[in-house]
This record gives sequence, C-alpha cells and structure tokens, in this order.
Amino acid sequence: MAKEERGIIGRRLKSAYLSTVISISLVLLLVGIASLLLVNAKSVSDYFKENMQISVMLKQNVGEKAAKDYLLDLSSERYIKSAEYISVEQGEREMAELLGQDFLDVFESSPIPVSIDVTLKADYVSADSLDVVKSEISASPLVDEVVYQPSLVEALNANLSRISLVLGVFIALLLFISFVLINNTIRLNVYAKRFTIHTMKLVGATRSFIRAPFLLQSAFQGVFSAMIAILGLIGLLFLMRSELAQLFEIFSLELLLAVMGIVLASGLLICLVSTYFVVNKLVSLDKSDLYY
Repeated sequence: MAKEERGIIGRRLKSAYLSTVISISLVLLLVGIASLLLVNAKSVSDYFKENMQISVMLKQNVGEKAAKDYLLDLSSERYIKSAEYISVEQGEREMAELLGQDFLDVFESSPIPVSIDVTLKADYVSADSLDVVKSEISASPLVDEVVYQPSLVEALNANLSRISLVLGVFIALLLFISFVLINNTIRLNVYAKRFTIHTMKLVGATRSFIRAPFLLQSAFQGVFSAMIAILGLIGLLFLMRSELAQLFEIFSLELLLAVMGIVLASGLLICLVSTYFVVNKLVSLDKSDLYY
C-alpha cells in the first residue's frame, strides 16, 4: 500500500512539475513574441516606409540613354534606397491594365513618358524631408514632375506612431501579466511542499539551506521552460517565413539572438525571484498557518 501511495505521489509531483513547465513556457513564448516586436519595431516601420514608391516623370523629349544616365546619377543620391527605370512600353502596359487595352486609341502619340520609380530611405519619408527631396529632383532639366501622395505619407507616419504607442503599452502590460502568472505558478508549486519546508526548519536547517534546493530546481525550471519557449518562437518564425517571406527579411540574426537572451533571462530571473520570496514566506509561517 505504501509503495502504491508513493507511486501516486510521484506521478502527481511529475504532473505538477510538467504543468508548471508548460505554463511558464507559454507565458515566456508571449514574452518572446512581444520582445521580438519591440526590438524590431524600427525595422518594421522602416520596411513600410521604404516600400512607398515615388514616380519621377521625365519630359517627353528625354530618350532612353539620357534617362538611364540620369537613373545612375539619381541612384547615388543620399536619400535614394532604390531606383528603377520604367520604359514607355512598360508604362503603357501598366496603364493598359488600369484603363483597358484601347486607352491609347484616343491619342495620336503615346502620352506615357519615360519615368523612374524610386523608393526613399526611411529617414526621408516624412512631409518635410519629402518636400526637400522633391525640390532637389525637380531641379533637374530632365524631370517634368515628381508624383507621390502626401496624404499617404501623413497617414503612414501617423499610423506607425499609433501602432508604436499601442505596442509599447501592450508589451508593458504583457510583461506585468507574465510576471504575475509565473509568480503564481511558482507559488502554488512551492506551497505544495510547505510541510517539507516546516520539517526542515524543525531539524534546525537555516533559511539559505532550505532555499538552496528550491532555487536550484526553480533555475532548472526557468531555463527548461525558456528553451521550450525559444523553440516555439523559432517554429513561429519559420511559419511566418513561409507565409510572409518579405517581412521575415527584416528580422536580423543579432536581434533574434537578443530576443532569445531576453526570454532566457526572463524565465530564469522571474522563477528565481518568485521562489526566493515564496520560500522565505513559508519558512516564516507557524505550524497552524500551514493548513490554510
């Protein structure tokens, strides 16, 4: 009978330990996702800014050679991220997709000029900077018009600012909730061993001696849970890579390693701190308090 009871107790302890690890891992996975968004916030913002195109319309008399020479000069400007030459034929095909194949029938000659599509570096995608960029490009005798949507730029910057604010609040709230959840999970796990702690105290064990095995187990729990969370995060990233390949490219290896370090440090630190205070509290309890 005693052997069966020990077996039941052992299975319960394993089940409690497993549930604790799983709970902590899920919370740390959320911490990892939030940290990934936080450390890549600027990269995500730059990604959207640098995908906004500006059309530089050249004058009708500008030939292909002059346009391509100007493309090389324009590409070397400090504010240009990329520039692409758009021929008359390519421009006509794009307009035909929008207006229909017979839209040129009403014109004696093609109204589509040679143009260059450019994307700017993220630091220059703002209302003031775009005015300066437009003035500099328009100063060229080859340029007829610089076309972009100011309202789109303003909306993009405003929305990115709102998203950054909401993301900051969300991450702060998530970290607080994560600490509370992990702390409660550790508290319940350690509280189940309160009688063992009391017995150790009765035989003269010091607080540091009582804390040591609990802190060691807690450290292992934190590291093991963090490794599971990191594997889950890597799995999510590979899934995102297959679905959102372009967005995945903005995540650098250095920042990913930093996020893994944050998850590992969070799991270890929160588990150790929670266990330290819970064990100290249980050591201070009287025998009568152990039953409540």
